[in-house]
Amino acid sequence: KITATDVAGQAEQVCKNLAAVLSAAGTDLSHTIKTTCFLADIADFAAFNEVYARHFTGKPARSCVAAKALPAGALCEIEVIAEV
Repeated sequence: KITATDVAGQAEQVCKNLAAVLSAAGTDLSHTIKTTCFLADIADFAAFNEVYARHFTGKPARSCVAAKALPAGALCEIEVIAEV
Protein backbone atom coordinates (compact mmCIF):
# COMPACT_ATOMS: atom_id res chain seq x y z
CA LYS A 1 0.00 0.00 0.00
CA ILE A 2 1.32 3.41 -0.97
CA THR A 3 1.19 5.80 1.97
CA ALA A 4 3.54 8.65 1.05
CA THR A 5 2.16 11.40 -1.16
CA ASP A 6 5.48 12.77 -2.43
CA VAL A 7 8.14 11.16 -4.59
CA ALA A 8 10.83 11.24 -1.88
CA GLY A 9 8.62 9.39 0.59
CA GLN A 10 7.58 6.85 -2.01
CA ALA A 11 11.18 6.33 -3.15
CA GLU A 12 12.22 5.73 0.46
CA GLN A 13 9.54 3.06 0.85
CA VAL A 14 10.45 1.44 -2.48
CA CYS A 15 14.11 1.20 -1.40
CA LYS A 16 13.15 -0.29 1.97
CA ASN A 17 10.89 -2.82 0.23
CA LEU A 18 13.65 -3.75 -2.21
CA ALA A 19 16.15 -4.17 0.64
CA ALA A 20 13.72 -6.53 2.39
CA VAL A 21 13.15 -8.62 -0.75
CA LEU A 22 16.87 -8.85 -1.45
CA SER A 23 17.58 -9.76 2.18
CA ALA A 24 15.07 -12.61 1.95
CA ALA A 25 17.02 -13.84 -1.10
CA GLY A 26 20.31 -13.71 0.83
CA THR A 27 21.72 -10.54 -0.69
CA ASP A 28 21.42 -6.76 -0.35
CA LEU A 29 21.31 -3.52 -2.31
CA SER A 30 25.12 -3.42 -2.54
CA HIS A 31 24.91 -6.40 -4.92
CA THR A 32 22.69 -4.53 -7.37
CA ILE A 33 23.94 -4.78 -10.95
CA LYS A 34 21.36 -2.60 -12.70
CA THR A 35 18.24 -0.63 -11.92
CA THR A 36 15.49 0.70 -14.12
CA CYS A 37 13.69 3.63 -12.53
CA PHE A 38 10.31 4.94 -13.59
CA LEU A 39 9.01 8.38 -12.63
CA ALA A 40 5.46 9.59 -13.19
CA ASP A 41 6.88 13.13 -13.53
CA ILE A 42 10.48 13.65 -14.65
CA ALA A 43 10.43 16.96 -12.76
CA ASP A 44 10.67 14.80 -9.61
CA PHE A 45 14.08 13.45 -10.68
CA ALA A 46 16.19 15.51 -8.25
CA ALA A 47 14.10 14.55 -5.20
CA PHE A 48 14.00 10.91 -6.32
CA ASN A 49 17.74 10.84 -7.03
CA GLU A 50 18.58 12.15 -3.56
CA VAL A 51 16.85 9.16 -1.96
CA TYR A 52 18.16 6.73 -4.59
CA ALA A 53 21.78 7.81 -4.01
CA ARG A 54 21.53 7.14 -0.26
CA HIS A 55 20.47 3.54 -0.86
CA PHE A 56 22.38 2.56 -4.01
CA THR A 57 25.84 3.66 -2.90
CA GLY A 58 27.62 1.31 -5.30
CA LYS A 59 26.25 3.28 -8.26
CA PRO A 60 24.95 0.36 -10.34
CA ALA A 61 24.12 0.82 -14.01
CA ARG A 62 20.82 2.68 -14.23
CA SER A 63 18.15 3.73 -16.68
CA CYS A 64 15.60 6.32 -15.60
CA VAL A 65 12.54 7.09 -17.67
CA ALA A 66 9.37 9.11 -17.36
CA ALA A 67 6.20 7.02 -17.56
CA LYS A 68 2.80 8.47 -18.35
CA ALA A 69 1.23 6.57 -15.45
CA LEU A 70 2.38 4.01 -12.89
CA PRO A 71 0.21 1.38 -11.16
CA ALA A 72 -1.85 2.37 -8.12
CA GLY A 73 -1.05 6.05 -8.57
CA ALA A 74 2.62 5.53 -7.69
CA LEU A 75 5.02 8.39 -8.38
CA CYS A 76 8.07 6.14 -8.79
CA GLU A 77 9.05 2.53 -9.32
CA ILE A 78 12.43 0.78 -9.27
CA GLU A 79 13.23 -2.53 -10.95
CA VAL A 80 16.42 -4.22 -9.70
CA ILE A 81 18.73 -6.89 -11.09
CA ALA A 82 21.04 -8.10 -8.31
CA GLU A 83 23.59 -10.83 -7.65
CA VAL A 84 22.42 -13.57 -5.32
